[in-house]
Amino acid sequence: MTLTNIEPGESARVLAIDLDSARQHRLRALGMIPGTQVTVLQKKRSGTLVINLRGTRFALGSAMADQIGVEYV
Repeated sequence: MTLTNIEPGESARVLAIDLDSARQHRLRALGMIPGTQVTVLQKKRSGTLVINLRGTRFALGSAMADQIGVEYV
């Protein structure tokens, strides 16, 4: 399952990030590593997700969110 499958208000644990190394490095710098819990706050019509990651709100495009494997917590 990917992050795009999670509905607003639900939480998930990151399992894997399947992005190029530059984007993976950026997400790791923000604190998104396997095992991290994220909560989807909002889904925009464009597919953009607003998530809560370690107490900070981030927006992720749908293409990026499709490459982040998660499981429900």
